[in-house]
Amino acid sequence: MEKLPRVERWYAITVRHRHERVVSRHLEQREISYFLPMYRSVRRWQDRRKELEIALFPGYLFVNIDARDRLRVLLAPGVVQFVSFQGQPAAVEDSAIHSLTLASNLSAGRGVQPHPYLRKGMKVRVVRGPLLGAEGIVIRRKERLRLVLSIDLIMRSVMLDIDEADVAPR
Repeated sequence: MEKLPRVERWYAITVRHRHERVVSRHLEQREISYFLPMYRSVRRWQDRRKELEIALFPGYLFVNIDARDRLRVLLAPGVVQFVSFQGQPAAVEDSAIHSLTLASNLSAGRGVQPHPYLRKGMKVRVVRGPLLGAEGIVIRRKERLRLVLSIDLIMRSVMLDIDEADVAPR
């Protein structure tokens, strides 16, 4: 019987609320390769300010394993499950992990911040800038975010470039 070669891929796992660091320590003890992207945020209280390091994707970690090693990951305290599609753990593209790693390293966690997920065709509301309060539909062209504002009453639309940070899902 021939043994199948080991193929390590990146997978996303969900973890218990606010257990990202605890799970990462358990994975490290088990010698399981993982990636926990973090960012820095200044939090203010009445009496002080403090810079905190927070998980970029709360509730998620990425592990680099052969699919046959899933049980080793699932047995780590705080791990809930693998992100799956049709009952099978869904592999994350290497390029996505590579980009996240580069962004985290280049900015040392300072310039990276979470942002609501936006996809083509999604209805959004402008949350800052001169178009504050306007609503439209997201269109992406050539890696730029474009917004279509429609006036239903006269059945006319206008398309404009907008900074992704200025919109939020409706």
